[in-house]
Amino acid sequence: MSDSKKHEFMIHYPRGFRPRRGLNWIALGLLYASYYMCRYNFPFATPGLVDEFGFDKTQISDMFAIWSLAYGTGQLVNGLLSDRIGGKRSMLIGAIGTIAINFIFGFSSFVSSFATFSLIALMNGYLQSFGAPGMVKINAAWFHRTERGTFAGIFGGMIQLGLIAINQLGPVILAGFVVLGYTVGGSNAEWRWLFRIPPLFTAAAALLMFFTAKESPEAAGYPDDVVVDEIDDSAGVTVPLLRSLKTIVTHPLVWFYAVAYACTGAVRHSTENLKILYFVDQLKLDMEHPTKSIAITLGLMPLVAFLGSLSSGIISDKLFKGRRAPVAAALYFFEALVIMCAAFILLRGMVNATPGGVFVGCTILVLISLTVNSTHSIVGAAAPMDIGGKKMAGFAAGVIDSFQYYGAAISLAITGRVLDATEEQHGWLYWYVIMAGFGVIGGLAMLGLMRRQRQLKRQGRIVRG
Repeated sequence: MSDSKKHEFMIHYPRGFRPRRGLNWIALGLLYASYYMCRYNFPFATPGLVDEFGFDKTQISDMFAIWSLAYGTGQLVNGLLSDRIGGKRSMLIGAIGTIAINFIFGFSSFVSSFATFSLIALMNGYLQSFGAPGMVKINAAWFHRTERGTFAGIFGGMIQLGLIAINQLGPVILAGFVVLGYTVGGSNAEWRWLFRIPPLFTAAAALLMFFTAKESPEAAGYPDDVVVDEIDDSAGVTVPLLRSLKTIVTHPLVWFYAVAYACTGAVRHSTENLKILYFVDQLKLDMEHPTKSIAITLGLMPLVAFLGSLSSGIISDKLFKGRRAPVAAALYFFEALVIMCAAFILLRGMVNATPGGVFVGCTILVLISLTVNSTHSIVGAAAPMDIGGKKMAGFAAGVIDSFQYYGAAISLAITGRVLDATEEQHGWLYWYVIMAGFGVIGGLAMLGLMRRQRQLKRQGRIVRG
């Protein structure tokens, strides 16, 4: 079959294919969204941890950094493993492990030291790292290259549902509510409830995914050529470990994406993990009695993240014919510009505990969320599918996504120490400066990738990605 005929066939899917793909998509998205509920519950617990155990910003940031290192390393290992055992099994392993670790955290009485918290964070990070490679691998088999950017954007929105859920549920738990006459939560001191309720959502989503999701269109009863894979269109979705390892590690573009995604992670996870401390420390807001400003900000951050992710995906698909780097480069530099403007505003004393200062401070968080998440999906989800195809997207995602968390670990470790050292001298200003620097590096990495693509083209080599 010629490429043009294949592409024509791709556009006209068999009857019922799109609804079945949508069902697959929803099941995977809800499960991965529930992972987020069991990941971003931790930031809401940080004020309670500070009050109960006296942790400083360096220790809190180091816990997040340890989680990120474990998650990033797990991405490398589990991404390779998912190419061998399949994405569905990978996601289920991650779900079961996430549920177990959160319950251990939520019901244990022995949690009292930095070492214990760090060990639990490490285990949670590794087990959650089964999710993303499995998710990307499954969807690489269901979407054509010119659909993947849009898919990644919409899927990014589904993922943000988990963040929206915990952003709304976290303050409710800290404020307290009554179930059958029993009070749940009620203060920062009741932070363990944050690890008891979210795993229930993960368990329900895992059951839905288990019964509805399929590894590939063929597994759902469709012809084996319904989605043409430009990398390897032969039957099946698994490959030997060594083949996946060699192909992805030696790919001429993968490391450019990895470096850029480290910069995405540095900003994205620093924002998400430290925002609650930012509310309490810089804006003097009370998480036990959350104001409307907190509720609106926590609702808007994932919403604009979805809009940015979707827009960047559509633009890369429709205007750039599946090329991700030009869009990502522009977004990284724009992100750096936004954050530097935010730093200038804070330096002028306009981010403070007054109503106007709270509005400005919250608006800054929303804008950062918009810019950083616009690169999140196209670099972390669409690009790995383009590089690895249906058989090796798992490890491609593992390599690229691992750097997101290595970047996060570096950023968090630096930021915590800087905040403690400069607490009396505009400490949160340096938070902005650090994030802006990573934005610039991400843009430069994408410019380097485009330069490499031009070199390969002059050599007569066509490299997907």
